[in-house]
Amino acid sequence: MSATALDAYTLEKLVAAAVAAPSVHTTQPWRFRLDPGALTLQMRAATGRALRHTDPTGRALHVSVGCALFNPRVAAVHFGWEPVPRLPPRPEQPDLLATVRLAGASRTSVPPALYEAVWRRHSCRFPFSDRALPTAVVRELRDAAGADGAHLDLVSPADVDPLLRLIGQAEHRNNADTDRAAESRRWVRASGRAADGLAPEVLGPQDFLDRVPMRDFGTHRRPGALTAVPFEHRPHLLVLSTDHDRRADWLRAGQALEHVLLVATAHGVRASLLDQALEWPDLRDRLILPSASGRPRHAQMVIRAGYGPEGPPSPRLPVPTPWRAS
Repeated sequence: MSATALDAYTLEKLVAAAVAAPSVHTTQPWRFRLDPGALTLQMRAATGRALRHTDPTGRALHVSVGCALFNPRVAAVHFGWEPVPRLPPRPEQPDLLATVRLAGASRTSVPPALYEAVWRRHSCRFPFSDRALPTAVVRELRDAAGADGAHLDLVSPADVDPLLRLIGQAEHRNNADTDRAAESRRWVRASGRAADGLAPEVLGPQDFLDRVPMRDFGTHRRPGALTAVPFEHRPHLLVLSTDHDRRADWLRAGQALEHVLLVATAHGVRASLLDQALEWPDLRDRLILPSASGRPRHAQMVIRAGYGPEGPPSPRLPVPTPWRAS
C-alpha cells in the first residue's frame, strides 16, 4: 500500500478514534501529531489537562493515553493498514508517550463489531441489573486484556463487598480533600454548555444504599444535585492488572483496558470505572493481586460491568487536524 492511500478521511478517522477513548475525569489529556514522511501518529501528553492533585504520578494520564492508543490501532486495521505501536522512552521529549506507525498493508484483521464499538462505547454510571455476565463473555474479556499484556480477574462474590468498601473509603477521602474535590468540580460543566467537561446528566444518580461508591465529582457540595436510586444488589467487578508498574506498563494497561471495554460493548455489556482506590497509594497497595509466578500484580483499574441502560455519552473535544500539532 502506498503512502498516497493515506487520505484525509482515513487520517481524520484515526484521530477521531483516538479522541473517542475514555480518560480519567474525561480530561482527554492528549495531543496528536502526524509525521507524514514516516506515516507515524505521535501521541503526546497534554500536561495542561493533567490532574495534579488526583494523579500526581501521571499513572492515570498514561492509562488514558494508552486507551487512546488502542483505538487508532483498530481503525488502522479497519482501513487496511498494519499499525505498529511503540512506547518510546525519549528523555528529551518527556511528553511523547507513544507512536503508531502505519507499516503498509494490514496482515491482521479485527472483527467489524470491534471497530463499530469504538464509536458506541461510553461509560455508563447508571444502575445495572443483577444478571450475571456469561462465562464465555468473561473469557473473551480476559483474552482481550491478555492480548495487550495485562491480566483481568473477575472479583469473586466474597470479595466484592470488601473491594466496594475500599473504593468507598477512597471516595470519602476524595470528598474530604479540598484540593482533589476542587479538581473534580473543575470537570463538571453546566448542562448544554459547548465546552468539554461532564454534564450533570452524564454523571448519573448515586446509590441510594450507598453501597456502590460512584464518583460524585464534587456534587456533594450541592445537595440534591444528583438523585439517589438503588443500584444492583450484586455488582460485577473486574480488576485489570499488570506484572510491573512502570510508565510503559501504564500505557499497556490503557490499551488492554480499551480492548476490554470495546469487547464488552460489542456484547452489549455496559461498564463504568471505579478507580478511586487506585488514586491513594496505601489503598492501591491493598489491591495487589497474586500471580501464578508468585510475584504480585499491580492493579491498574477496577471495572464495574453489567447490563443496563445505555446512558448518555460524555462530551468530546473536536477532532484536531491530524497533520499538525494539536
